[in-house]
Amino acid sequence: MAVTVVLVVGIIAFAVKPDIPRGQRMTIPPTQAAPTLEEPPAVQSWPRWGITHTEFSADNESGAVTESASHMLSRVPMLQNQHIMGWGAGNPEPAPGKNDFRDLDRRVKFMSRSQAIPIITLCCAPDWMKGGTSGRTDWTQLETAPRREHFDDYAKLAATVARRYPTVKHYMVWNELKGFWNNAQNRWDIEGYTELYNKVYDALKAVDKDIKVGGPYVSVGSTTAPEQGAEIQGPWGSVIQRDLEAVEYWIEKKKGADFIVVDGASVTREAGAYPDEFTALGKFGALTTWLRQKSGNLPVWWAEWYVEPDSREWSEERRIAVQTAAMMEFATSGVTTSLYWSPQRKSTGDDQICLGCLWHPSTGAEMPMAGILSGFTKWFPLGTELETVTSSNEKVRVLAQERQLVMVNTTDAAANTTVDGKQFELKPYEVRWSERTGEG
Repeated sequence: MAVTVVLVVGIIAFAVKPDIPRGQRMTIPPTQAAPTLEEPPAVQSWPRWGITHTEFSADNESGAVTESASHMLSRVPMLQNQHIMGWGAGNPEPAPGKNDFRDLDRRVKFMSRSQAIPIITLCCAPDWMKGGTSGRTDWTQLETAPRREHFDDYAKLAATVARRYPTVKHYMVWNELKGFWNNAQNRWDIEGYTELYNKVYDALKAVDKDIKVGGPYVSVGSTTAPEQGAEIQGPWGSVIQRDLEAVEYWIEKKKGADFIVVDGASVTREAGAYPDEFTALGKFGALTTWLRQKSGNLPVWWAEWYVEPDSREWSEERRIAVQTAAMMEFATSGVTTSLYWSPQRKSTGDDQICLGCLWHPSTGAEMPMAGILSGFTKWFPLGTELETVTSSNEKVRVLAQERQLVMVNTTDAAANTTVDGKQFELKPYEVRWSERTGEG
């Protein structure tokens, strides 16, 4: 009996012990007016191509670097995406009803200043919505999903964001199903995510019926191992079936959607680029076709896409060549939106190469991938009629429209080819643009 009493007392004492505050204490500013934003530029066609801002971007720099990056992005207006928390933005609601939009305001203003068609990703959630301490932010828990009892609170936050930035008309809900995993069944908790999605969808449409909303932003993997019942297979492997099943559940149970979102890599989870980095890109086209068929032809968005194995031993030329070929795959398979996950890093004042970056973080100088994005945005926006133009050398891939074409040498050796009646000699992994008819 005495032991039982001691145990009960101990349990009670533990239960009433106050939680130890976790995370960074947040300074909540006085109420601030929403920023004044220019209307996005008028464009004849949806640009299709764009970037997602990450932890470091041009708004984190000052002076010449910021201006250079802004000019580069604005010369051909493209899509620009920003998350509401993380990836360069602080906690937007550190305590219930107490907002801090300083970081997000700065990013959205930069997007406006650089002539973006703006997109916002509704991820991630303040700590108090996921069991953390109100008024604090534990960044190690960024990828934790909000608890079900706070789904309505998250939808309310989404509506607050939409009212604050009325020029933003496109929203992706969450990111890669972060925190939505069913450990007991070893699969995605797509039921929980879809419940959250539906609440956010209703909240955004109540703010403005013209807002476009999409999900489920599943990261779709692939494997070289035989996948039982795999719906999508090719010379590049098989798509992991449980990822597809999550997408299918969302398609069936969603309240509504204006587009469907996924992300993924062309490399397989156990064998890297299989059987080689260019053949592996076929996964992107195969999955895009499947998504259009399963969703009733919803516009397909690739929120992120990756082509390089984790070893990151490629030269910049090889990386650019494979990324260009991936964008060709997106264009030919009818992707509506393709967002490049911008790998910008913090300025260090040195001349170290920023792999895959769009501009040099120390000088603002344009990097090769920026030209690729601008070129595709100018010449291959959504709705562009593609023309069949072949290469006499099968190692040189071509994408063409009436007035312009782009070629990529998929080998590490020089390649001679005849394309469109013209002879070309391409350097190893070279990307070359060529005018066809008319003025550029």
